[in-house]
This record gives sequence, structure tokens and C-alpha cells, in this order.
Amino acid sequence: MGLALSRHGVERPVSAVPVPVMLVFALALAAQIGWHLRLPPPVARASALPAPPATLALRGMSFGEEPAFARALMLWLQAFDNQPGISVPFRNLDYRRVVSWLDRILALDPRSRYPLLSAARIYADVPDPDRRRIMIAFVERQFLLAPDTRWPWLAHAVFIARHRLNDLPLALRLARELREYTQADQVPGWARQMEMFVLEAMGETESAKVLLGGLLESGQISDPAEREFLLQRLGE
Repeated sequence: MGLALSRHGVERPVSAVPVPVMLVFALALAAQIGWHLRLPPPVARASALPAPPATLALRGMSFGEEPAFARALMLWLQAFDNQPGISVPFRNLDYRRVVSWLDRILALDPRSRYPLLSAARIYADVPDPDRRRIMIAFVERQFLLAPDTRWPWLAHAVFIARHRLNDLPLALRLARELREYTQADQVPGWARQMEMFVLEAMGETESAKVLLGGLLESGQISDPAEREFLLQRLGE
């Protein structure tokens, strides 16, 4: 038999509780259960991603451990699409806020590759041209701050612009920046030659030939196999 605690602290059997009180309790419990059953399932909302604090505030929150704090923030941002009971597709996130978080994270740890990797290979891999352009703009801006270490992500942005957005002028601009702002001994030849292939795709054969000839005569191509390949392309 169940027990109930009286207001004097003395245990009494549940059967001693007046029936009207038990009825009210049962009705209240049933009403609460029914209310929760009638509620619609939680809906993922892109606006739920908050704006990031100022960089100075984040530095203070890191207590001098800025790289470690940056990694923790990156993991939190990466997992934001999976919240308890809901899932926010990347294409529904507020990408300008995502970029703001990525900017802050890179400010805390400029040597980190994870934010640029996520931008180029994860956030840009959505079937939404506007969101892809937002991520390409972020990668381009960050590349110009440290070209010789951030070139892989700009090279991937060239690929996205050319093959996903079919925006050859954008791909050409990015590929030109990749060639002009990097050092030959820091970046592989295939990356610095992307401009030539975009020019070919645009039908700018003469421009591609001039660029290719310049690369060959500049002495920047030291690998014999690569040089042979480019000579063959020039002949074609």
C-alpha cells in the first residue's frame, strides 16, 4: 500500500488522501501529458545560431589558452547543426553568422586550418549558390592574409566556382590570385596553373598560351615531368 506524507510530517496510506484531491491530481497529470502530446515536434531554426562575442571578449574567456579555446569553439560550431531533438541542415544556417564565428576562431588561432577546411569542404558543399559564394568570399579574404599557407582552400574555391557554380569569371579571379600572391617554392605547380585551365575553359586560348609560355620561361617549373606536360599542352 502506498504512503503519503501529511503536512505534520506523519506518513499516511495513500488511501487516506481524499478522493476529490486524488481526482484533481489525476486530471492535472492527464492534462499535462495531453498538452505535451499535442505540441508539435521541435523545429530547427537557423536563427538560433547566436552572433559571436567580440574577439577581445573571446580572448579574455580563453584565459591565455587561445588555440585550445579556438578548437573548442570550432567543435561547438561544427556540432551546432545537431541539437537535442532537432537537426539544423547546413543550408538553413545563417551563413553570415557562421562566417563571423569562423573569423573569430581564426583571430584566436591564425595557424589553425580547421576553419578554412570547414568553409571550403563542408559549409560550401551545399546546393545553395548564395551560401557557396559567402564561403568562397570568406576563403578568399582569409587567403589574402596568409597566401603561402592558406592556398589549398583557395584552390578548392576555384574548383567550386568553376564546377559547382559554373562561374568562370569568379574562378579566373581566384585562380589569378592564387598565382600572383603565392611563391613558386611554397605552392605546387598544379595550383599555380589553375588559371591557365580556367582560361582554356573560357575559350581564351591565346591568353592561356601566353600564361603557359610565361610559366615555362620564368624557371618556376623545375619538375621535368611537369615541364614536359606543360610543353605538350602548349603544343596542343
